[in-house]
Amino acid sequence: MAPKNEKIGIVGSGIIGRSWAMLFASVGYKVSIFDIERKQIDSALVEITKEVKRLESQKILRGKLSGDEQIACVTGCTSLAEVVKDAVLIQECVPENLDLKKKLYTDLDKVVDSKSIISSSTSTFLPSLLSDGMKHKSQFVVSHPVNPPYYVPLVEIVPAPWTDASVVPKTKAIMEEIGQVPVCLNKEVPGFALNRIQYCILNEAFRLVADGVLNVKDVDNVMSEGLGMRYAFLGPLETAHLNAEGMKSYCERYCNSMWNVCQTFGPTPRFEGPVVDVMNEQLCAMTPVDKLQDRRVWRDTCLTHLAQLKKKMNN
Repeated sequence: MAPKNEKIGIVGSGIIGRSWAMLFASVGYKVSIFDIERKQIDSALVEITKEVKRLESQKILRGKLSGDEQIACVTGCTSLAEVVKDAVLIQECVPENLDLKKKLYTDLDKVVDSKSIISSSTSTFLPSLLSDGMKHKSQFVVSHPVNPPYYVPLVEIVPAPWTDASVVPKTKAIMEEIGQVPVCLNKEVPGFALNRIQYCILNEAFRLVADGVLNVKDVDNVMSEGLGMRYAFLGPLETAHLNAEGMKSYCERYCNSMWNVCQTFGPTPRFEGPVVDVMNEQLCAMTPVDKLQDRRVWRDTCLTHLAQLKKKMNN
């Protein structure tokens, strides 16, 4: 496999931007990373090199190119006009600050051409909110990754009401090319899909701790040793389908008990107050703050091996 002639522009050199850069470089795209400070770019390139080398040494590097070939695909610049020039896709990865993102898109709108896909990594802002008023708003789409993107393949592709019909399938094809698993929302909705589902789980986890039903570790075990084991391979709907003689049978059997339990869930928690302190204390006992990075590396390694197992099982 040889490097490609096509270019991807990455705006933002933080964790998400670096992870996207590694994904695009894994299939040979020429990747240019933009940041306003050169030292931030230099730091990002160093971190990418270290991570690619580590993954290659553990034989879990994605893509068919060697580590050195992938590293050579990634460069950096401090010019927004330069990073977007001739890019087939521009992936925005700046912090989740609405004013910052709106200013960026105002500046980007002045230098981007009519061919580039303008893609945001946002996890919270609707694409219509970010792109409203842009001259190139028909090229805009959200491509929301799951943190960390290099190790978790899902990408939510969310169009604005005015996104050109060709943008979503083009974006989907690029995401599939780099080994991600895109899901395409037919319309924008607050929280997209992943966070809407995730927030339901977090809400009930909070309530179970707040009500003294379970401690933090046991709540997490319910997911990691129970539901998560199934959900790593099957979603909740197919899981229900298999847990009876099909989905219709499942609903006929359990609709009343599900309804009755759900009536006891109580109000949506605010995630503030003394319960937060209780959860934080228990979580810090499990993983001290000064050990978080070690735990993240362990998590990422687990996710990589899980991805390899899923690929093997699906072949």
